[in-house]
Amino acid sequence: MPSDPPSRVAFTQRVVGFARATHFGPTLVVTVATTALAIAAGRGVGSAWVFAAVLTGQCTVGWSNDAIDANRDLKVQRRSKPVVAGLVTRRELIVAALSAFALSIPLSFTSGWRAAIVHLIAIGSAVCYNLWLKSTWLSWLPYALSFGLLPAFVTLGLASRQWPQPLVMIATALLGVGAHMVNAAADLDDDAATGVKGLPQRLGAQRALELGSFLLLGAAVLVGLHSKRHGLAFGLVGVVSFVDLLVVLAGATKRPRLAWNLAMAGAAGCLAVFVAGGGGLVQ
Repeated sequence: MPSDPPSRVAFTQRVVGFARATHFGPTLVVTVATTALAIAAGRGVGSAWVFAAVLTGQCTVGWSNDAIDANRDLKVQRRSKPVVAGLVTRRELIVAALSAFALSIPLSFTSGWRAAIVHLIAIGSAVCYNLWLKSTWLSWLPYALSFGLLPAFVTLGLASRQWPQPLVMIATALLGVGAHMVNAAADLDDDAATGVKGLPQRLGAQRALELGSFLLLGAAVLVGLHSKRHGLAFGLVGVVSFVDLLVVLAGATKRPRLAWNLAMAGAAGCLAVFVAGGGGLVQ
């Protein structure tokens, strides 16, 4: 159990606790990547609104996840979790998640009602994962849906209100599912102790890492095929391939957290392939 009640925790530590409960690394990657797509698509100053909307959406997902999983985390004493470490309480995370979601609604509508509906569906899908789907074989589905819709949130906010090219949506969906597989592989023991049996848990750590790496590579290849500058794009795909190989090796040597960090690097590499390759989000 936490050694100190959150009311006695220093303010800076509480801020750190709330930041950690957002799942800071993935939140940063998703927010920055979506903003980069908005800039590349020509959203201009509106990209700042995209940044704010995606950030509040990701905070909603992260805080709700830690609030919902608080009892599980306490059961296995996951000290990396802010609730277990005594930095924040479950009630505070619930209030924070609801507040972030309330903010995400008007921020999403700055991109127009079509884009807002798509983004709110993406947030709702991720929250459904937290509430229920993470313990089923359909645990991959919210990742595919939520990540696949992010490019649509960007392009439906353009003056043309266009949907993105399907290939781009497929690539981001693959990124989401691949990240899910690699991330879950790091927590299989704790998940087993608390009854979480999503698809990665059913596959086992090594197969989940292998499948996750394959999906991340598939996303990079799709983006490379979509690029206008194929030489540069596929040079970067080669780098992503090497990183994905390291993900599998890290898993084989029982270093799942390193595998996760490398997977985030691979996802960033996919964005680099897209930007450097000069591919467009819409026709």
